[in-house]
Amino acid sequence: MRNWIIAASLPAFAAAAAVATSAQTYSGPTPQPRSTDPGALVAQAHSREVHERFMRGVAAEERSDWGAAVQEFTRVVALDPPEPKGSSACYDLALAQTHLGRDDAAVALLEEALHRDPRFAAASANLVAIELRRGDLSGARRAAERYMALAPGSVLARYGRGLAALRAGDLATARDDFRALIDADPTYATAHYDLAIVELRAGRDDAARAELEHALTLAPNYARASFALGTVLVRAGRPADARIAFDRCAHDAEDPALRALAIDLRDRL
Repeated sequence: MRNWIIAASLPAFAAAAAVATSAQTYSGPTPQPRSTDPGALVAQAHSREVHERFMRGVAAEERSDWGAAVQEFTRVVALDPPEPKGSSACYDLALAQTHLGRDDAAVALLEEALHRDPRFAAASANLVAIELRRGDLSGARRAAERYMALAPGSVLARYGRGLAALRAGDLATARDDFRALIDADPTYATAHYDLAIVELRAGRDDAARAELEHALTLAPNYARASFALGTVLVRAGRPADARIAFDRCAHDAEDPALRALAIDLRDRL
């Protein structure tokens, strides 16, 4: 049960990191040159193809046609446009690849985007999320530290580092990051939940229960917090209260697997 709870921390971060495509970083094609110099005409044709393929790629992403998006952005990357177009094409191609389940390719593309533009915060955020999802803890921690260095005041950066630290077993860093998020915003229910997971890993069930109850006060339909609270109450020898928590999770959970597990545990009690 504990592994399930820990794994459940990732979707919130992944959803937050999945920011929009980078269409705004693309300017239009270079204006038509006044001369008929062959070099200028070739440059104009190159610029126009980059622009048109990028816009077709964005349209494909908007309709969730990830295969078409990959084709368009692959060509843009091959055309090697200058910044910010080059890093933006790598970023959007990475988003399309990860939607197709090609996380290894997405990681390489996000690394290339950050090589071209080291201050590309959206690429850093998505890199952390993808590394966590594919289970590369060292990669996730490197990406999270880079993101924190880039945006030390970012809630998403600190949350990503906390998750990476939690997955790697660095409970001190995870506790510090989630506590800092709560200190900045005491109404951040997700941070209370993740801090509870840290305390569970540390064997501090009373502290975990307090954080979970706080999370549920802030977000009464927080199914994962209800499930985690149920496990704490079972260990505390309070089966009747645990059954209520699991029943609450079963009622609120949108994830069918989580709902089924909560029902199973509730019925066993």
